[in-house]
Amino acid sequence: MRPSLLRLIPRGPTLLALGVLLGLVCPAFADLARPLMPATIFLIVLGTLLRIDGEAVVAVLRRPSLSVLLPAVVMVACPLAIGVAGHSLGLAPELALAVVLAVSAPPSSGTAAVARMLGLDGAVPLVVTVLSMVLAPITVPLLAGWFGGLEISASELAMRLALLISSAEGIAFLLRRHAAPVLAAHGGVVDGIIVAALLVFAVATMSGIRAQIAGDLQAATLCLVLAFACNIALQVAGAALLPETFAQRLTVGLILGNRNVGLVWSALGAAASPRMALYFAATQFPIYLLPRLIETLISRHTRKAKP
Repeated sequence: MRPSLLRLIPRGPTLLALGVLLGLVCPAFADLARPLMPATIFLIVLGTLLRIDGEAVVAVLRRPSLSVLLPAVVMVACPLAIGVAGHSLGLAPELALAVVLAVSAPPSSGTAAVARMLGLDGAVPLVVTVLSMVLAPITVPLLAGWFGGLEISASELAMRLALLISSAEGIAFLLRRHAAPVLAAHGGVVDGIIVAALLVFAVATMSGIRAQIAGDLQAATLCLVLAFACNIALQVAGAALLPETFAQRLTVGLILGNRNVGLVWSALGAAASPRMALYFAATQFPIYLLPRLIETLISRHTRKAKP
């Protein structure tokens, strides 16, 4: 099993893109995977926490621009800016709230693994993701309440998010305490499990989406355009945020653009309306398709950099 998981890692960007397309083309697979969504979210968060490297974390924490400024930008500034932009564009309140909720989610728990697949530094997205997850039970309900319209109270949403995150943190703590050498020796396997979980999640998010697209193509197209526009805008903003190297700019872009929408989606449960679910599903397309484009950009930049 281990070699198979390890082979997933370099093929990760392509596999993730294929996962979304598979779920869309084969609705039966998506429907079969849909009940596994909460479990895959849990595995992805747990795997991310298990990949924490103490020395790398300390190095990132010593840089306030990454350990303080970046989480604040990710969890507060970005959703506020996107929310104001959405209302300025005259989006329907339900869709505007869905956009805000998607951007208020912490960075995707698979971002660190995706960064490593692309040959980028995984330490920064890992630390920012963990810090953002700590903030999520506070910031997400506050932002949801501010922009309004949810059929769930802010306190209940906070409790659901806290339960999802704290349960993964508790198990990760126990595993790291009692099996640290094993985890250190098999970090690649953990990344492989994260990629596999991301793949199943990608397929699962497409459940029912094909029918919604057929029922209202205009709404589906709008959700897809918004999802790509938000992700790309945030990645570009992230790349311009810090005056770092090309690789570091791409890493920060991934952190801002790719959000763990599934975490918020799972916490909302039945409170997520069909239109909100359609937008949440649409956000998976840029999350899973753009890394393949970024891989191409990195390859071209590397070739140009060679003398």
